[in-house]
Amino acid sequence: MYTAVKGIYENGELKFTETPPSIEKSEVVILFMDEKDESVFLDEKPRFGVILGSLANKGLRLPDDFNDPMDDLKDYM
Repeated sequence: MYTAVKGIYENGELKFTETPPSIEKSEVVILFMDEKDESVFLDEKPRFGVILGSLANKGLRLPDDFNDPMDDLKDYM
């Protein structure tokens, strides 16, 4: 089982910002995040992704038949 724990690596030291699980011994993998995404260090929600409703009135729309069954799947239904 894998467990992710946040921390900050600075000047050769790793400081946990969350309490790691109490495990006596384990291999670890450390992933260095891009410094440009400051939200990782400020405990903010990341500023990417799509917010529901954010594309409304922007010229994008779903076709009227979007929820209709696809012809390609007729044999399976």
